[in-house]
Amino acid sequence: MSADTTLIPASPSEDDYVRQVAEATPPPLLSEEDPFALFAAWLEEAGKKELNDPNAMAVSTVDADGMPDSRMVLLKDFDARGFVFYTNTQSAKGVELDGHPKAAILFHWKSLRRQVRIRGNVERVTDAEADAYFSSRARHSQIGAWASDQSRPLPDRLALEKRVAEMGLKFGLGKVPRPPHWSGYRIVPQTLEFWRDRPFRLHERLVFERAGEGWTTKRLFP
Repeated sequence: MSADTTLIPASPSEDDYVRQVAEATPPPLLSEEDPFALFAAWLEEAGKKELNDPNAMAVSTVDADGMPDSRMVLLKDFDARGFVFYTNTQSAKGVELDGHPKAAILFHWKSLRRQVRIRGNVERVTDAEADAYFSSRARHSQIGAWASDQSRPLPDRLALEKRVAEMGLKFGLGKVPRPPHWSGYRIVPQTLEFWRDRPFRLHERLVFERAGEGWTTKRLFP
């Protein structure tokens, strides 16, 4: 059974592309100097133009059988060391990362027609980093981290609401400590690819590859 073709947008016509070219000023080629500076510039622009969660990224891992798995999470920190997100370490992604500490992440900014693909090794953040971020979260989110057995079967919504209420009573008005099973993961990039839409599917692709303490670059056919 084929898909309803009315649900899938038609490919741009020749006239559509010609109009795009006529209306747009050709941008300069992407800079090859510093991948993190380039990422920061793109993330800043996304923050101004994306309606929701410009820091959203897809994280892909593999399970014990080598089956890939992807989900959307929020980037919470980045610097020259890598890209950080936080989660329950006993969740599916936590278990998969502990078993195979490698991951791919993807940022897609539709309004900007850009994406960044990153692959690398994964390491846990320090306890101090995890504590600092956890303490910055809203109190209800902190309690939720204790209440949720993330990725495990949930009998019904009431069971979750009951757990949240129980944890709320447990901690009362006091400080909510970080659960021992909740922390952050840092993707240490080995490659970063910056992709930018160009007319006629002749997109621009710039890849940074780690080389010792620096980076090499190459451009790819679209």
